Amino acid sequence: MAQKKNHRTSSDDPEELTRTVLQAVLLADSFAQKFRPITLERPKVLLPLVNAPMIEYTLAWLESVGVEEVFVFCCAHSQQVKSYLENSQWTKQPGAFSVTTIESHDAISAGDALRVIYTHGIIRGDFILISGDTVSNMSLAKALSEHKDRRKKDPLAIMTMVIKHSKPSALTHQTRLGNDEIIMAIDPGTKELLYYEDKVDLSQHLISLDKMLLADKSALSLHNDKQDCYIDICSPEVLSLFTDNFDYQHLRRHFVKGLLIDDIMGYKIFTHEIQSSYAARVDNFRSYDTISKDILQRWTYPFVPDVQYLGNGLQIKLDREGIYKAPEVVQSRSAHIDSFTVLGNATTVGDNAVIYNSVIGQGCTIGHNVTIEGSYIWDNVKIEDGCKLSHALVCDGVHLRAGVVLEPGVILSFKVEVGQQIVVPAYSKVSLLPQPSKQDSDEELEYADANTGIIESPSIATMMNAQKVDFPRGTSDADRSGTSEFYVSGAGYIWSSCEGGNEDEWRHSIAPIPADKLSESLLNAFADVDAPDQDTSCIPASGELLPDSASTVGDGEDYRDSADFEKEVEATFQRALAGVDLENVILEINSLRLSYHMSHADCAGALFHSIMKAALVPSYSSKNDLYANAVKEIIKWRDLLKHYLKTLDEEIEVILKFEEISVETAREFSPLVSNILSCLYDKEILSEEAILSWAQEKEGADESDKIFTKQSEQFIKWLREASEEEDEDKD
Repeated sequence: MAQKKNHRTSSDDPEELTRTVLQAVLLADSFAQKFRPITLERPKVLLPLVNAPMIEYTLAWLESVGVEEVFVFCCAHSQQVKSYLENSQWTKQPGAFSVTTIESHDAISAGDALRVIYTHGIIRGDFILISGDTVSNMSLAKALSEHKDRRKKDPLAIMTMVIKHSKPSALTHQTRLGNDEIIMAIDPGTKELLYYEDKVDLSQHLISLDKMLLADKSALSLHNDKQDCYIDICSPEVLSLFTDNFDYQHLRRHFVKGLLIDDIMGYKIFTHEIQSSYAARVDNFRSYDTISKDILQRWTYPFVPDVQYLGNGLQIKLDREGIYKAPEVVQSRSAHIDSFTVLGNATTVGDNAVIYNSVIGQGCTIGHNVTIEGSYIWDNVKIEDGCKLSHALVCDGVHLRAGVVLEPGVILSFKVEVGQQIVVPAYSKVSLLPQPSKQDSDEELEYADANTGIIESPSIATMMNAQKVDFPRGTSDADRSGTSEFYVSGAGYIWSSCEGGNEDEWRHSIAPIPADKLSESLLNAFADVDAPDQDTSCIPASGELLPDSASTVGDGEDYRDSADFEKEVEATFQRALAGVDLENVILEINSLRLSYHMSHADCAGALFHSIMKAALVPSYSSKNDLYANAVKEIIKWRDLLKHYLKTLDEEIEVILKFEEISVETAREFSPLVSNILSCLYDKEILSEEAILSWAQEKEGADESDKIFTKQSEQFIKWLREASEEEDEDKD
């Protein structure tokens, strides 16, 4: 049990006497299989996320928001979790933050875990329910206060779910975290959750709701643009409800949906939406990739590599362009380390190696002429000369011999060896452990302890012929054609995918969505737009339902959509910086345009904003240096930008966007507006007509709005004279 805190002395203050310690229940088991085969050997919460175990982010956040007692529920691989915590700072440091483990080998779901927690009788008041794979920097004060105030007025308000705005994709029906879109109905006044569905049949294009939802409500808002952060503030009654209802297994699919349709008990769930804070859960490999990039780009501050909060004692240094380096890194002078990359302690990088948008762990050896793009290399990995890794995940102790190529989406589990010149196909999962013949459902146990006896595959074969599958002698033709397992040269076993092969692996992979999948989705999206409605009386998938009045969207919502759109375009542009093919980038931006209902001019403005932000990344000591950076980026991305400059309106939008960022977000460009406009004209990105039209529009504006036209006066005058001379020549 947690120790009593020294600072809680006796007091005559009634509030102090009635004060309860803020507690949290942390589930160190995700009860799913999405991280197999890795989690057959190590629990998910101990997997490194930007070189720190996932559970460290969760515990660090809980401590930062004032939680005093954390109960960590361990099930599969429980001994590893207990051993890690016993040797961590969380159990050694004195103070008002205690971590206690609760172990059970019988639980196969989150519902079972909460029933075990209830039997221990340790929860004394409202508590935080969270998974050990959650990253957040939100302040809990407001959400907790709202929850307590509601509880005082209504004892049936037993839970508050933290949610966040997250515009869905019109093409893939996925969030940026790789999860399916969630449909929520929320009372806009009270924020009460009225409907929750995470398994929508999107092929129907319809959502059917019980009309009784509006029986005693003046309005409800129906959303498919909310992200469930899986951070819940719960009253003690939540635990007793799980104990009384043994069919409650999944937290959302069973418990939340069960309470929402239960008319007898009358319990209520409310939502708290965060705006500028960060909160996300590592649910699959795509969210692992997305959250890792968010950490590197410092959206999760202060939980970033160079801030000491994980107790590893290493002084990680942040260099320009978002490059993080630990001590004792040995890097060849000819090696090129590009933006948003982490190099772990005691890692060696050889001659002419190129690494960008990647995380490298501790004690790794990277040979000469190695290229690593968008990948995650864990500890003590050896990569020999000439290897190429693209959007792959490589676990501890892996050995890649010379010339190995890992195609996008490859997962190599612990201590796998890949022989020389082997090309590991896209989305392959390789492990030293054979694939279990029996797979649990995805809502059940994520991984099994070694003594469960479910692994029934053949023994591992090693050092097979390169790029060739050899079967044991005596294997029949039928067995050859029907087998789902095969080996690669080296030491490792390539797992087969579920039914349908690798057809859907791209949805949850760390690799960018393939161009053919985006093209296919784009065609389907246009087909959906053209398709007639099946039932015009049904409720649309998003929007607000108001009795006797039409649904309207205010300027605030438009502004938020615009800001989110620009952020998503910038994220797509960052993938272009990482080397993603321009055609893929264009497809992604087009899908965002459809999703956010934006115009080509909006795309042009957002893209130009991203290009100019990229010019601020390299170091500069003067205006001339910054101008040189801007010219370099403009030339580099000229063709991409021109793709969205089809009309005069789009060109003018770029100029207006340049004005906006020079005044608001990047004032460094203010003295360079005229020079950069001239560059855009010289490179045939902006036309003479667009610049003169912009200048003409500004003639009747206030003086404060004419700063940049005055700065560009000589350039504009030169354009006008050149235009007049051209007209005279034509005459």
